[in-house]
Amino acid sequence: MRVSYSALETFKQCPQKYKFQEIDKIRVPKSKEALFGTAIHGALEFMFSRDPLFPTLEEVLAHFREHFEEKSTLPDADRARYVEIGQKMIRNFYEKNPPWNFDIVDLESHFEALLVDKVYEKTHVLVGKIDRIDKLSDGSYEIIDYKTNRKLPSQDDIDKNTQLAVYQLGLKKRWPHLDASKIKLSMYFLRAQEKFSTMRTDEKLTEAEERLLSSIHAIEKRIEEGSFPPTPSALCDWCGYKPVCPAWRHLYEQEEKPKINDAVREYLEVKKEIDERKKRAAMLSGVIQEYMQKESLDRVFGDQGSIMRSLQERSDWNADDVQAILSPLPEWESILSVDTKKLGKILPSLPYEIQEKLKNEARIVKKFMALKISKKKEKK
Repeated sequence: MRVSYSALETFKQCPQKYKFQEIDKIRVPKSKEALFGTAIHGALEFMFSRDPLFPTLEEVLAHFREHFEEKSTLPDADRARYVEIGQKMIRNFYEKNPPWNFDIVDLESHFEALLVDKVYEKTHVLVGKIDRIDKLSDGSYEIIDYKTNRKLPSQDDIDKNTQLAVYQLGLKKRWPHLDASKIKLSMYFLRAQEKFSTMRTDEKLTEAEERLLSSIHAIEKRIEEGSFPPTPSALCDWCGYKPVCPAWRHLYEQEEKPKINDAVREYLEVKKEIDERKKRAAMLSGVIQEYMQKESLDRVFGDQGSIMRSLQERSDWNADDVQAILSPLPEWESILSVDTKKLGKILPSLPYEIQEKLKNEARIVKKFMALKISKKKEKK
């Protein structure tokens, strides 16, 4: 399989979007955020291009305006606001990072890295593009990825970031002689003008490869099953596939809505009534139990019947004590059980081969359909 990090992230975000984008190859217009990011990245690539001199700040700003306004279909007011934000980001970046101060090795560097899946005896190709590669004064290298979003990550997020590990894998495959300790990984957040850096050991890179292979296997399994369920979230507001997505399409099909509208309305009303009755029943149960406790009663009567209270027990076991008592006996093996919640938590930290063995040989998947209510009325 030939796959990029962004495609893997799309699958993680929403399998249905992955199918539309990567398998069906359905093209949709880029969001204004995507167009803005592309124009910013293009301007910064131009900023560090020495041909034969570095461009001036005004030339870089003009490059950004030209490429953003050419692609953007925003109303004038919105376009002007994005241009203002972008120019401020570029101006601050240029003043803080004069291009002649850096030894640039490559810009917008494409790479292909082979991922060998020893479990399934397959080889996959991981492709991507690195915004910038610098050579530092001590002979080491720095990979820099530009970010235009507002939110700043924690250092822990940067240390665990898979995208940076993917870039290092790409650079290592390109230049195998490079030592991991000689590669610095950085994310530069342009709005805040803050750069966060980290390093990856060979062991961490191996772990990253295992996570990537696990994601690729999940995609292959979906392809085999022909199942790519949508995962509605707040990110849907930036998705161009909403009109054709099975989780949203009905919102756009005005002629089809009346056919099911009455059933939807009544279902929501009934569910709301059930929820309200459950809350009411819980409140009344508290009132009755408090009265019975106060009056030392085990049974109370009303016009339509009676209510009896009784003391019930629910047993559990202390696992350590049980093991100490039963482990010497042959019956011990027959009562062993797996804590599935704990297993789910530690599964991602296990070696890739063990993860796949558990998934293929020990996991039981029960599939069923359920209805989930969204209290907020969705808007197109």
